[in-house]
Amino acid sequence: MSDIKPQHHETKLHSGSGWKAKWQDYIGEFVYGGIDGSVTTFAVVAGAAGAKLDSSVIIILGFANLIADGFAMSVGSYLSNKSERENYEKHERIEYWEVDHLPEKEREEIREIYEAKGFEGELLEQVVDVITADKDRWVDVMMKEELNMTKEDKSPFMMGLMTFISFILVGFIPLIVYVWDYTSGEMSQPARNLFGMSILFTSLAFIGIGWLKSYVNETARIRSVLETLFLGAAAAILSYLVGNVLEGMIS
Repeated sequence: MSDIKPQHHETKLHSGSGWKAKWQDYIGEFVYGGIDGSVTTFAVVAGAAGAKLDSSVIIILGFANLIADGFAMSVGSYLSNKSERENYEKHERIEYWEVDHLPEKEREEIREIYEAKGFEGELLEQVVDVITADKDRWVDVMMKEELNMTKEDKSPFMMGLMTFISFILVGFIPLIVYVWDYTSGEMSQPARNLFGMSILFTSLAFIGIGWLKSYVNETARIRSVLETLFLGAAAAILSYLVGNVLEGMIS
């Protein structure tokens, strides 16, 4: 019984994680887009706060960062994933050509691959025969075993879109209190209090995005949250100090 349970558990994990496996790349892209959005926008807010700029200026700088950096990151994500897919398709076409025109050479490569895995004798020849009997299976094995390449089903467009959406949504959080302060017209909160509220909201965003990152990467929750908080805090501190020093030099 003790030998059966782990196997059943493993099978359950693989068969029951279809939704997660299908969407994990997109969730991961959302996580990293959100991290970049919150960190860079909060860095802008911190630098502007260090320079003691008005809410209106912080809003302008923050939104300029959100739109420009968010779009740039989404384009980068799209081009990167598109390039990865095109690279796979290029090598796949080469493998099909080699299977059609150099079958004996490719067959020998299959034999060498599985011989290195411990297959030998009649069993080795049976494996080679089964694999090379189907061209698509043959090419698929060559792509995975020889080139260490696997076909990605994720859409480059959706990956870029996910990056842009998460960058905007999570990156807007550090600006919320400044937008509220400006639109309310009361201007009752000192800038330092607004910055403090922005720190609080952004920290909560870091905690949430850090927890989601741990889910995607299947790592320790606390460690992932602390890493995200540390990176965000480091960027904010540096930006705040730069803004404060420059404000003192210029004024």
